[in-house]
Amino acid sequence: MHCQPLPLASTGAFPPLFLDYISQKDQLQPFYGLFPVLENFEKQLQQKSAFSPQHRQVLVQSLERQYAHLSQKPDFSSLLNENTFTVTTGHQLNIFTGPLYVIYKIVTTINLARQLKAAYPKYDFVPVYWMATEDHDFDEISYFNLFGKKYTWQTQQKGAVGRMNPRELGEALKILPERLPIFEKAYLRHDNLADAVRCYMNDLFGKDGLVCVDGDDAALKRLFLPVIEDELKNSKAFDLVKNTTEAIESLGYHTQISPREINFFYLADGLRERIVKEGDEYKALNSDISFSETEILALANEHPEQFSPNVVLRPLYQEIILPNLAYIGGPSEVPYWMQLKGVFDHYQVPFPLLLPRNFALYVNAASQKRAEKLGVTVENLFWDDVRLRKSFVEKTSTVSLELAQEKKAIEEVFNDILHKALAIDKTLEGAVNAEKVKMLNTLENLEKRLQKAEERNHETEVNQLLGLKAKLFPSGGLQERSENFLNFYLNDSTFIEKLLAHFNPLDFCFNILTEEGE
Repeated sequence: MHCQPLPLASTGAFPPLFLDYISQKDQLQPFYGLFPVLENFEKQLQQKSAFSPQHRQVLVQSLERQYAHLSQKPDFSSLLNENTFTVTTGHQLNIFTGPLYVIYKIVTTINLARQLKAAYPKYDFVPVYWMATEDHDFDEISYFNLFGKKYTWQTQQKGAVGRMNPRELGEALKILPERLPIFEKAYLRHDNLADAVRCYMNDLFGKDGLVCVDGDDAALKRLFLPVIEDELKNSKAFDLVKNTTEAIESLGYHTQISPREINFFYLADGLRERIVKEGDEYKALNSDISFSETEILALANEHPEQFSPNVVLRPLYQEIILPNLAYIGGPSEVPYWMQLKGVFDHYQVPFPLLLPRNFALYVNAASQKRAEKLGVTVENLFWDDVRLRKSFVEKTSTVSLELAQEKKAIEEVFNDILHKALAIDKTLEGAVNAEKVKMLNTLENLEKRLQKAEERNHETEVNQLLGLKAKLFPSGGLQERSENFLNFYLNDSTFIEKLLAHFNPLDFCFNILTEEGE
């Protein structure tokens, strides 16, 4: 596999806030801690060195319980060591891993841990996958695309997805084009989706040291209890995030998330509903569940696991229970973490380095050969269809399709006419300019007709070009956001190893991965 880097800005696929962050624009510095360059990890290690030994003990005990159903599991004992730290990515529990970029996130995280170990050998670094087990947006995880076909999980189950029984996916397994033992074992031998995902992630990445963490855990939630109580009583996060969001938006950026007055859900089997306060009463929306302040604080103290943080407080929860240095996220995640800097400062929790995940487009040998035959580069395929078609036809045509010289000549002729007209009657200026505009518009239309006519002359090649783009950019979007890793893994069992070999977690670019020809 050959790997060619491409600047992220040249792809046209990323929001300005994300691009300006990786460009280290000065105006954004107040919204994060340290920028993710290798030398800054030493400072981050010092900041996180005070991480609680008690929290380490609870974390390891929880991981031992969470992995109890697996015959082979990582050795968690190193996490008890004050010189061991984590680097973390997270995602929803998409079936069959979901879009390709989920795998890219995990590979980035594993490679970062390896790179940090090489740079700081006296420390150990554990790559962590934070499983979004408490998320209740089932529609987002319920499907995946394989070889051009969409497979969907149909269920009547409700609530946190990690608690759902995955055995219904047996029907999907029956109609897949190939048997997938790794997923058969995961989905058919476990009673909840969290255990199933941990199972297949351990099979795929356990040998690389990946540890899967499930935050839907009573012992871990108890470590978060002070924040739960503070949020219920004082609603601190709302104003903190609101102020930071307004500051970011005042710079002209679009933001991702909006805080709530209470940033917790009430969590029970089959139920995850937002907690709201109406007068002196706390309610779980869309249910008949309600509490007084005394009752809800007592519940939090007795059962903290029934309080599920939303997108505003989940990152803080993660950083409180993990000895974490960096969070690896995508082009939406990195910006929304920046909205949370004030929350971390308020609770005096070190803000992690925000690291963009690796991005990639995988081009097989057949597609690369077709691009070469058409005389285009893969970089060209990031252009929209209109620009791509126009550029290809102009490059392929034996005659010039532009009327730039003719437009310039018209401008000169009308400048002479205007000079004469003004000498006779200054009121003629508008009429002369109007005629000039008409003539230039006529040439513009003729230029478009020439382009269309030449496109028809190259219709076969243009269709081949657009077909190639459609293959590499499904539905006009990035391949990594649509295709599943099985599209490549089933044809090449070393696919993940190749990603591990080529991704550089600290090189913020778009990777063009080209299959080696025979």
